[in-house]
Amino acid sequence: MSTLSAARADNFYYPPEWTPDQGSLNKFQGQHPLRERAKKIGEGILIIRFEMPYNIWCGGCNSMIGKGVRFNAEKKQVGNYYSTKIWSFAMKAPCCKQEIVIQTDPQNCEYVITSGAQKKVEEYDVEDAETMELTAEEEKGKLADPFYRLEHQEVDLQKKKAAEPLLVRLQRVSDARHADDYSLNKALRAQIRGHRKRVAEEEAASRKLGLGIRLLPKSEEDTTAASHVKFKTKFDKNRKDKRALIRASSIFPESSYSVPSSSKRRLELEAKRRKICAGSASSLLRGGFKASSLSKTPSSANKFKSSTLSVRKV
Repeated sequence: MSTLSAARADNFYYPPEWTPDQGSLNKFQGQHPLRERAKKIGEGILIIRFEMPYNIWCGGCNSMIGKGVRFNAEKKQVGNYYSTKIWSFAMKAPCCKQEIVIQTDPQNCEYVITSGAQKKVEEYDVEDAETMELTAEEEKGKLADPFYRLEHQEVDLQKKKAAEPLLVRLQRVSDARHADDYSLNKALRAQIRGHRKRVAEEEAASRKLGLGIRLLPKSEEDTTAASHVKFKTKFDKNRKDKRALIRASSIFPESSYSVPSSSKRRLELEAKRRKICAGSASSLLRGGFKASSLSKTPSSANKFKSSTLSVRKV
């Protein structure tokens, strides 16, 4: 053993206080070799894994428990059939914790539900299932008698003729499927090669797009889902802001008497200043030049001074 924990897991670890005179390790530790499975061994009960032999209906909630479901069942002997023991298996249903008890029936070689559930009876029509009806056990025993076989020989011949078309059709289908092994193998290999080629093309296309995953082929569902997706743009944001500004502003125009004259005059001057700045900027961009008030000629300045003096005199 490589580690102490592994040795303990396999029950190969003997503590220092153990001596060979004390018997086995299980006897020294005071436990059964089957551990938790044998906690009711004094009552003749052993915990085992039981597999459901057929489909059943739970008696508590009427839910179906399928064939092959496994349970931790309590196994105990409840009787004998001649020299064969009759075993009982008690378990809890997973749906509603209903206790289900199943016993063996050595006489009929089957399992019988004692309590807690009911067997699901599944019947089918032989013609619908396209199968052959098997001979019952009683009929098989009677067929050993030559007189009984001679009496029912005509009935058996009629059954054979009725089932012959089905058998011939099945045989024909099987022969057609396996007649040419080379063609079947060739078609299968071609299908696999086509699949590999398509996967390689999809991976190459994904690498071109910078993706680390393979994109599947387009489908109508993907196209429809993509058409319903809308992404937000700057235009939508600006429009949203403008609409919010319009909703926040008043619907009534501002009256002339409500605004003071000084404020009104200041607003008009600011508007004119904006127009002048916008005009000068556009002329500079076009390569032109607009003379400012400082670059005026002396004559114009003198005229302006004389006009101002005349106004003052008046």
